[in-house]
Amino acid sequence: MTWLDLPSDDVFGLDNLPYGVFAPPGGAPRVGVRVGNQVLDLAAALDDPVFARPTLNTFMAQGRTAWSAARARIRALFTGEERRPATEAALHRLDEVESRLPYEVGDYVDFYASEHHATNLGRLFRPNGDPLTPNWKHLPIGYHGRSGTVVVSGTPVTRPHGQRKPPESAVPEFGPTRRLDIEAEIGFVVGTGSALGSPVPVGAFRDHVFGICLLNDWSARDIQAWEYVPLGPFLGKSFATSVSPWVVPLEALDAAWTEPPHRDPEPLPYLADQGKDGLDLALSVRLNGQEISTPPFASMYWSGAQMLAHLTANGASLRTGDLYASGTVSGPRAGEEGSLIELTHGGSRPLALPGGQTRTFLEDGDEVTLSGTAPGASGGRIGLGEVTGRIHPARPLS
Repeated sequence: MTWLDLPSDDVFGLDNLPYGVFAPPGGAPRVGVRVGNQVLDLAAALDDPVFARPTLNTFMAQGRTAWSAARARIRALFTGEERRPATEAALHRLDEVESRLPYEVGDYVDFYASEHHATNLGRLFRPNGDPLTPNWKHLPIGYHGRSGTVVVSGTPVTRPHGQRKPPESAVPEFGPTRRLDIEAEIGFVVGTGSALGSPVPVGAFRDHVFGICLLNDWSARDIQAWEYVPLGPFLGKSFATSVSPWVVPLEALDAAWTEPPHRDPEPLPYLADQGKDGLDLALSVRLNGQEISTPPFASMYWSGAQMLAHLTANGASLRTGDLYASGTVSGPRAGEEGSLIELTHGGSRPLALPGGQTRTFLEDGDEVTLSGTAPGASGGRIGLGEVTGRIHPARPLS
């Protein structure tokens, strides 16, 4: 039993305990754990200087044994009356602190792991051909992104400039994107690194990945469409990637593992299934407060473990703080698409919003919020938090 006064359905109860970095009023940034609508100062509560740092990286680098031990110590703080006074003194109200980017991002890789998303885009871009490229069901496709523009939830997203070539134009033009989009994704945060030249097998996923977060891979579709052949996404993606301030540790997801979709053809041995390597996560996308989509992560074709195995298959090394994303999460049914380009069929079917407004792509002032939950160990749900971004107008060129 816990002395915490939390509703039984609180998604940030003891089954969860996600990590983040916060700055208390007048204080330096430090590591905390969210409990209900409060955050626990771990350096104060556990008397451990590793949590007095402004990022999770030093703690994550300690490895899986240390992660488990810390989680057990934190849970114990809330179940023993003798520790209650000191623990309560280390609690801060969530609305009185400032959330920071919880980890220093090393490298950033974005995958393309949803068969439904890839199929939807393939039908838009290649209406007379196979929607999936020949390699898609043989390997998790991805690209290396820009870690320096990964930002925490709440950071404004400035409309980017870039080259675009409208279908009616003979030559490209330069200017602000007219087709600004979202991508609802899950991010995997690497805790412990690996040696250069040593691939990480599927079965070693839990030894390296610390936890997951929500991620919005903002996308300028017109810039992307003109630049991506032959080397893939570049300026159409690199201007901003937003992540939630809370990292849910893998140990909190024990009840969320599920069988992945059937894979045909059978993956090559280095990508072989390991049983329940899918995650049953329920996501929600809200545009200006209106829910527009509910993507199911359980439908993802490639798992986080397979993505990690492929990312390192050539011997590429991992570093603490590396972040890799799932790619857009889209389900098989209408209303489960994780991007506006899918929801509006390339902009041809505008979304109806309250007040008579419509949207094909994002306008200045629009605010997008992604949220999510997962099954908890006690039979309820745990929360993944939220990641929010508001679109600011393009800045004038100097």
